[in-house]
Amino acid sequence: MARRLTPAGYRPRVVDAEMEASLAASPAVLIEGPRACGKTWTGKRFALSEALLDATASSLLASNMDPAAVLEGPTPRLLDEWQLAPEIWNPMRRACDDRARAGQFVLTGSANPPDDITRHSGAGRVLRVRMRPMSLLESGLSDGSISLNGLFGAGRPTARDGGLKLGDVIEAACRGGWPRLLDTDLGAALRATRGYLDEISRTDVSRVDGVARNPAGVRKLLSSLGRNISSEASFATLSKDTADEEGIVDRRTVASYMAALERLFVVEDLRAWKPHITSRAQLRSAPKRHLADPSLAVAALQASPESVMQNRKYAGLLFESLVVRDLRVYGQANNLDLSHYRDSDGLEVDVVIKHPDGRWIAAEVKLGSEQGIEEGIRSLHRLRSRVDPDRSGTPSRLVIITASGYGFEHPEGVSIIPITALAP
Repeated sequence: MARRLTPAGYRPRVVDAEMEASLAASPAVLIEGPRACGKTWTGKRFALSEALLDATASSLLASNMDPAAVLEGPTPRLLDEWQLAPEIWNPMRRACDDRARAGQFVLTGSANPPDDITRHSGAGRVLRVRMRPMSLLESGLSDGSISLNGLFGAGRPTARDGGLKLGDVIEAACRGGWPRLLDTDLGAALRATRGYLDEISRTDVSRVDGVARNPAGVRKLLSSLGRNISSEASFATLSKDTADEEGIVDRRTVASYMAALERLFVVEDLRAWKPHITSRAQLRSAPKRHLADPSLAVAALQASPESVMQNRKYAGLLFESLVVRDLRVYGQANNLDLSHYRDSDGLEVDVVIKHPDGRWIAAEVKLGSEQGIEEGIRSLHRLRSRVDPDRSGTPSRLVIITASGYGFEHPEGVSIIPITALAP
């Protein structure tokens, strides 16, 4: 029996189960996500042969001259960074039709190419799997004792103190979930992530759709996003925030840059939840700004764990972004939808987690102080009383996610859960 190309030292990923199911159901699976999040290794994990289009000049040349030839090989066949040879898309679709079997191709892509390339979407042939940088569970910093999906059920979730302190979690946020940087010296990891953003600014953001963009302007916008992480900063706010001695990035330009960064999977905002409420308050619709990984915000500001820890407010916002990253990884495994809540009365709740059957969980993200937890409990209770139970249901659970410590049930009916205990 042929052996898969699983790299030595491969760390299991949450999306592995989704990949297995998708390959059993579809002729092709496209793994999408930011560069360096581990797509190629996961693709190899499920492939029997490969064409690395970003590494082999001959493969790239062959794909442009005779794309069908690149498709030949034991299946599943990995077509890595397929968007670098977009001519391969249509032959791949035809091969899926001709073979009429599941599990033929695994494609990876770090960018959504122009729509005209994939206007024949591959419906019925291609399933898309979103991949993100590693969660704390995948990097070994969560013991996985509390299931996110399990929180929709009954019971009182508990977790032991895993021994990590706030500083350890902030350091993990600064290092990020990039597989190749997990065992790297922290200083080297910080430099590598700054270089990652420089490369995005210089090359990737223009190559994604062939539109030339000013690298300095993109870098200024990334710095603004870093400052405004976990906030609802508008395009106008981001534009003003880019001001320096060389001027500002125009609002329309900000919108163009943001669209390109979304196509590169670098920006992933959290949309607003709009339930039916009993209050006269107006629901806010602005998304919360998030990057693919909290380390990108740190890199954009050239910050460090020490400088983040000196600013408690910013540490809280960065931690919230880390939590959103992990909840997205765990939520995707269970088809859960994430959003946030804010209304004109000033009520805010950091994350709302919605089950496909309509059940929902409200979660506040707090670093862990007693005062912060009490504030979070008040916000969660206000939200529960404000949402119309007949039209939007009652919450399955109210949760406060902390940076560390024990997991327990608070006397006021709120589950206190450290991010270092969460799993899908």
